[in-house]
Amino acid sequence: MDTKKKTSALIGAAFIMATSAIGPGFLTQTAKFTNDLQGSFGFVIIITIILAAIVQLNVWRVLCVTGLRGQDVANKVLPGLGYFVAALVVLGGLVFNIGNVGGGALGFNTLLGIPTQFGYFLAGAIAIMVFLLKDAMKAMDTFTKVLGAIMIVVIFLVILIVQPPIGTALKESLFPTATSDSLFTAILTLLGGTVGGYITFAGAHRLIDAGITSEENLPHIKQSSVMGISIASIVRVFLFLAIFGVISKGVSLDPNNPAADAFKQGAGEIGYRFFGLVLLSAAVSSIVGAAYTSVSFLKTLSKSVAKYEKQVIIGFIAVSTLVMAFLGNPATLLVIAGSFNGLILPVTLGISLLAANNPAIMGPNYKHPKVLWVLGIIVVILTAFMGIQSLGNLGQLFS
Repeated sequence: MDTKKKTSALIGAAFIMATSAIGPGFLTQTAKFTNDLQGSFGFVIIITIILAAIVQLNVWRVLCVTGLRGQDVANKVLPGLGYFVAALVVLGGLVFNIGNVGGGALGFNTLLGIPTQFGYFLAGAIAIMVFLLKDAMKAMDTFTKVLGAIMIVVIFLVILIVQPPIGTALKESLFPTATSDSLFTAILTLLGGTVGGYITFAGAHRLIDAGITSEENLPHIKQSSVMGISIASIVRVFLFLAIFGVISKGVSLDPNNPAADAFKQGAGEIGYRFFGLVLLSAAVSSIVGAAYTSVSFLKTLSKSVAKYEKQVIIGFIAVSTLVMAFLGNPATLLVIAGSFNGLILPVTLGISLLAANNPAIMGPNYKHPKVLWVLGIIVVILTAFMGIQSLGNLGQLFS
């Protein structure tokens, strides 16, 4: 692979990971927690960035050094485990993709006034078009880069308009005044939304598809994973500052749509349209990322999926679109998927850590950094706790 193609794939992997994380839920979570925790949310962001980096550095190293996707590593650790992991990831990816389609429709409605019923099909169609192109992987890389850049620029413009108190935000980020319980809850919630479910694997699977594997490429793999976390973190920080600039003036946000309300109250009608553009970019890029990564969990388990990968991805998006269009908001499915998603991260990270010190999987000469491994174990314990807590959400189905 020539240097230009390699660089493009590395940046593309970073953006597919980042934009997969930055979906409609990402925007709502950030607005809600900024409204609840004020400047202390900056501390939550810092801790989440550190924990997410630990997850990605561990998972990306194991997958890319072996050249094996998540489900294949799981099957090496315990035969049959990969099928279980694939089922969890694909189920979570499908249901959250239904939500992404809904987010895309709301983005079109906010930005251009397009009715949501039409917006569902428009959002799905745009994502499908990416995979109809001859070089779909290159198109996906370019598409996510452009949408990621749009989100960063637009949110930065809102920061310039609302002029947040940077000094207060910085002080609270280092010395939070919110209660420890509320900070812990926010950290665990954000971590699941940043590297939970299929998101953990999006970038690593893209690098494997590009052939950027083995120990000799470790510096590039590490660089790409850090870049992915950095892009998602920049959007999170910018969004936090934009919303903090609004609520620091004593404004109370609409709890039903806090992010849109923050943009509207901070920058008027133009701010509201800006939010529509950010929501649309976040939703459509997440549709692409969720579909690509979810199907990548099936293609080594099924020869038919591997042969018709593009068609299966398109079908995945089409099903998500049709379910959203005809069933409306799939609240029950989202609760179930959210609970499963809470379990996926500790399971998949745990599998990666078990593989990391297994010479039969990693090769006889590979040495996984001990510090990274120990930090990974700590994150597994934290996220397992979060997963157990999320199971309580299933009780909502029967209340």
